[in-house]
Amino acid sequence: MSLFNTLDTGYTGLNVSQLQMGTVSQNIANANTEDYTRQRAVTRAQTPLHTTPGDIGRGAKFVSVTRIHNEFVFGRLRDSSSTLEYNNFSKQNLEEVAKVFPDTDGVGLQNDMKNYFNAWNSLASNPTSSAIKTDLAQNATTFLDNIKDTRRRVRSTQDALNAQLKISIDEVNSIGKKIADLNAKIGNVESIKNNHANDLRDERDKLELALSKLLDFSVFKGDMQSDISIDRNLTDGGKEYYLNISGESFVDGASFHPIVLDNKGNKSAYYSVYYKSQDDSRVDIGQKIHGGKIGAILDLRGRTIDEKTSYPEDGKIQSYIDSLDTFAKGFIEKTNSIYAQSAVSTMETPQLNLDANISLTKSDYNIKKGNFDVIMYDSDGNEIGKKSITIDDNTTMDDGSDSIVSQLNSNTDDNDDNNSTNDFDDYFTAVYSTSGHILSIQPKGLHNYKIAIEDNGTNFAGATGISSFLTGENASNISLKHNFINDPTKINAYKNPVDGDNQVANQMLQLQYHNIEFKYGNGVVVEDTPDGFYRNITGKIAIDTETSGRNQQTSEAIFNAVNQEQQSISGVNIDEELANLLKYQTAYSANAKIITTIDKMLQSLLSIKQ
Repeated sequence: MSLFNTLDTGYTGLNVSQLQMGTVSQNIANANTEDYTRQRAVTRAQTPLHTTPGDIGRGAKFVSVTRIHNEFVFGRLRDSSSTLEYNNFSKQNLEEVAKVFPDTDGVGLQNDMKNYFNAWNSLASNPTSSAIKTDLAQNATTFLDNIKDTRRRVRSTQDALNAQLKISIDEVNSIGKKIADLNAKIGNVESIKNNHANDLRDERDKLELALSKLLDFSVFKGDMQSDISIDRNLTDGGKEYYLNISGESFVDGASFHPIVLDNKGNKSAYYSVYYKSQDDSRVDIGQKIHGGKIGAILDLRGRTIDEKTSYPEDGKIQSYIDSLDTFAKGFIEKTNSIYAQSAVSTMETPQLNLDANISLTKSDYNIKKGNFDVIMYDSDGNEIGKKSITIDDNTTMDDGSDSIVSQLNSNTDDNDDNNSTNDFDDYFTAVYSTSGHILSIQPKGLHNYKIAIEDNGTNFAGATGISSFLTGENASNISLKHNFINDPTKINAYKNPVDGDNQVANQMLQLQYHNIEFKYGNGVVVEDTPDGFYRNITGKIAIDTETSGRNQQTSEAIFNAVNQEQQSISGVNIDEELANLLKYQTAYSANAKIITTIDKMLQSLLSIKQ
């Protein structure tokens, strides 16, 4: 082996040491760079000269710069990041909803409900007092307005989630496009053997972590490679890349297939989530997306849009709204059923969404089979007649002999005196307006008779709102009847139309202690007191909020543990890098010493020749 070969060996050592120090310098410079993966310069001995009696070395060679990355640990980091973001977002929004239901220190709907019933108690004690009636109207308005405001505030949270869904899906698509572009660049760089697009892969990992905070996904990087000779933790993906969301291909190498939102034709403007395939066909994936911020949004807002209501059929916040609506509807119906017992000269329903020929028990109104009585009173408050109305599956408003109108107008002996000229049909007539869908019972001629309805389980008066105290269908529009807002003195405390009677006021007062029927839109019926049912709503919200808090703490602990493991593998250790820097610097100096030594030897050799 010549001196020139030895000189070349030293030169290769200089180059390798220089590259190693450059790699260490890169690691130290990015020690605080988030998502940076530490790199290592991989070197090998040059192919030796095969001679006798043995191989003669030719120095070192640079193979590649490899990042120390473990794809399996990184996959756990993605998953834990997705779970943590899901629980963080859920906790934050449930805490906001919980603030809408304070119910502490004399503030909230429970306190408003208490004041409302206290006002009925005062009226029962003094049934003719105009001042007490005015106070009752004010307390009722406050209570009912706060029900509406509570629902509005919960709905506004749901609306905000729907808006955030649009922003988040746009971000998902933006990340997907960037990943596809990076895949193309990585492919170009790594098309050359032993080239590693380390910085590009770090950038792609960073995007994957960002995507994991938005939703769950699966990624297949193909041809996983491990090299324990470099580092026992080194396990990195190959050149293939497939990222799927909800089982659908989102990124396929350098190709990208976006997720689309659509709210066209939806009155609420709430979005449905679709996957758009290459042939432009759509697949609804709203039920399949889980994890991350978007998974939390869908679980809170609701996933499936009801075509009838234009709002979600599911979702935690939607369930709170449904419960408030159920509470309001049950409260309206029972209150109106009681108030219909107060005798009046004329009865009328609000406009109903009910055709004259539709079966009452099969309609959207909570009307049951059974019967109710229409009672006539004279001016002294004496009962002078009672007409019983039967409701079965064939009963309609005004279609056939067994309809409500036909039964009310039928000629029957309503006072059992065998006199056909002094019955209900002789003093009152019932009409169902086909255009306005309003049932009215009007007096015939001049008389001082009044009528009231006593229900025997049909809920007819409560469901239809005939001669009502409250108006509305749910928590969005529950209200005191307009007549009583304008003139509270028209509120009746009596059942029999005589001064001093307080039977209706007493029944209203007792309503707070009695179980009433609360019927959800899906048909589920809950029997509870008004206060008990409302407490169940707030209790459910409190439990959900507390559970989300515990889940957040657990997921944060798991994420921190996995992140620490990830950092121990891929993070930069300054002490280790400085030790390596000293080692490579020493090697560089040693190789430089070899070169200077060989140089002196060559000079000595040349001087001998001279």
